[in-house]
Amino acid sequence: MKFSLSWLKAHLDTEALPHEVAERLTAIGLEVEGVSSPAEALGPFRIAKVLSAERHPQADKLQVLSVDAGEGPVQVVCGAPNARAGLVGVFGPPGAYVPGSDMILKIAAIRGVESRGMMCSVRELQLGEEHDGIIELSEDAPVGRFYAEWAGLDDAVFDVAITPNRQDCMGVRGIARDLAAAGLGTLKPLDVPAIEGSFDCPVDIRTEDPEGCPAFFGRTVRGITNGASPEWMKQRLKSAGQRPISALVDITNYLMLDLGRPAHAYDLKELNGAVTARRAKDGEKVLALNEKEYVLDDTMTVIADEAQVHDIGGIMGGEHSGVADTTTDTLLEIAYFDPDRIARTGQKLQLTSDARTRFERGVDPAFLEDGLAILTGLILDICGGEASRVVRAGEAPVAEKRVKFDPARTLSLGGLDVPADEQEAILERLGFEVANGEATVPSWRRDVDGPADLVEEVARMVGLDAIPSTALPRADGVAKPVATKAQVAERRIRRTAAARAFEEAVTWSFISEEEADTFGGAADVVANPISADMSHMRPSLLPGLIAAARRNLDRGAASVRLFEIGRRYLQEGERRTAGFILAGDKTPRSWIAGKPQDFSAHDAKGEALALLEAAGAPVQSLQLTMDAGPNWHPGRSAKLGLGKNVLAVFGELHPSIARGLPGTVAAEIYLDAIPEARSSGHARVAYSPPALQSVTRDYAFVVPGELAADTLVRAIRGADKQAITDVRVFDRYQPEGGELSLAIEVVLQPGEHSFTEAEIAEISKTIVGAAEKLGAKLRS
Repeated sequence: MKFSLSWLKAHLDTEALPHEVAERLTAIGLEVEGVSSPAEALGPFRIAKVLSAERHPQADKLQVLSVDAGEGPVQVVCGAPNARAGLVGVFGPPGAYVPGSDMILKIAAIRGVESRGMMCSVRELQLGEEHDGIIELSEDAPVGRFYAEWAGLDDAVFDVAITPNRQDCMGVRGIARDLAAAGLGTLKPLDVPAIEGSFDCPVDIRTEDPEGCPAFFGRTVRGITNGASPEWMKQRLKSAGQRPISALVDITNYLMLDLGRPAHAYDLKELNGAVTARRAKDGEKVLALNEKEYVLDDTMTVIADEAQVHDIGGIMGGEHSGVADTTTDTLLEIAYFDPDRIARTGQKLQLTSDARTRFERGVDPAFLEDGLAILTGLILDICGGEASRVVRAGEAPVAEKRVKFDPARTLSLGGLDVPADEQEAILERLGFEVANGEATVPSWRRDVDGPADLVEEVARMVGLDAIPSTALPRADGVAKPVATKAQVAERRIRRTAAARAFEEAVTWSFISEEEADTFGGAADVVANPISADMSHMRPSLLPGLIAAARRNLDRGAASVRLFEIGRRYLQEGERRTAGFILAGDKTPRSWIAGKPQDFSAHDAKGEALALLEAAGAPVQSLQLTMDAGPNWHPGRSAKLGLGKNVLAVFGELHPSIARGLPGTVAAEIYLDAIPEARSSGHARVAYSPPALQSVTRDYAFVVPGELAADTLVRAIRGADKQAITDVRVFDRYQPEGGELSLAIEVVLQPGEHSFTEAEIAEISKTIVGAAEKLGAKLRS
């Protein structure tokens, strides 16, 4: 939402400076994203008079001007057709930046004649689209004065982020009302003209869709002149980022931005018979004002005459009946559309507009009558003409809402001690009526439902920064831990991941239906999705991490190491999950290693085990199985678990999923599946390293091709749990067409005395026997 300071002051009587307004807006919950001034870009440009204009000696379409910008004559070469002696315009000196042309002016020779600056057009200064010639000012414009200052372009423009619940602030007056309630000025009364109308409306106006359009008010205005809007309106629309088009279009846009009330004007001669708000028929089409054709269905509300559809109700008008420069008679529409219907229609058609933004949030249902009167008054003042009497079809859903008001709750709930009479005054300045312990909610505050909302209103106006910091009461002695075991585990995972060079990602919990189906299907579908690509709740963290990795690699990142802790949404409920992805180069190219090295499934296993250990999983007891599932590369992925309880899946992603991400590995860790460690209730045993040196023995086994290395390692470790303290695979060898060989390192730790050769031989016999039970045999 953009508006200028002068526009704000049309509703708010205040002497506040721009920075004071910005600070107060942010303090009351209307975050200011930026404050700018068009004058900043036009600072060097001055009003200048053309003293003489002579034909360029080398070019028929160029003239050599003598220009006075207040510091004496300057020679300028100009190609504008309207350049002439006596013209007063806008001059840009050398060194000035021309925003519309994206260039810095320099002293230059143009076809052999020196030019010291330029006379500027409207488009070159980004003040409009006109580019037929240079700007022509009135003859009494002060030569030498800075143009932006003289033209009033030094008006500050605010860009305010309006949260979805504050539909009342989608107009400048709503923002002014909030500032007045916060003590930054006084809200000026709204001028609503009384226009009775001098003839009956020649158009029959109806509403046949009371759910989608419960109220449709309208009237005609005949004998109008649809020329240009007045300069004050153009300036305000430009400050809001709108391009002035014609008086009728500008007036409806101005009403929407000024008062938050969308309206529409039809060219009366393009309408046939009665104009009706009704449900669309399946397959009906309309060519909208954005020059795109839309196919409608019976869930949508439209405005139509007896021949065709003219308007996608509350979203966008049709091209056929839109007003033009030749329009002399117009039908004005002020209607109330159901917010849910508008939102669903916009989503189906993938059509956004300023009107839709306001209607789907909920406009003031009690402002139809006054809105139509103000709209009519602006048209009569600017375009002339004669207005008909008003036709009112249907009735807006205006229901009185009362909320219990207890001043004491502001302290107990909001932490602010505000006198009761001051709270009442704040609410009344916001439009509430307070009496007998109740507050009557104004019709434009759809977001206020209960007593807590009243506390929020008071707290906003007093200032959230005024809430004192109050320490929580602490029990005597040592405070008890406040974090749950799950929270502690997640913190450990975050610290471990960060220490291992991961960066944390926070991805959307919503994904597309296609992504959800790829990862097993979504249990929950979003009823009102932000977009079609965010319609399903994620059954896995991997789609978001894959998308994040792809975005980073597409933007030049050589290596991506991302992790996330979040929730999966399954049929049985939400599940705590950690996930990570490794993509790109594991190591960059170098003179030592040569080409960049890719990540492998072994890297994913190592990272997964590190995070599982941080989460408290018994990593020494985990079993590895190769069937990771259809989303993983067969033979290059696996699962880690305890029996049938799967704790993690890791490895290379299936090529069909990792398209464009070669060498990408990932893992998903199911935190809710990790068993809680049993607590003995005793203090931790003091660290006591063994007194005797360990013994290392290496074994090479020829193993069946289907035997997992982890199975062999676990079998050897279990052969003698007292003596064997560590087992690991340190080599894998398989000649082409030959048998697979695994080399195993076994660490033996003596207890009370060193091992004898006979004891080591007995342990070795036990190790070999355990391997042979799995089909392995000692390599000769």
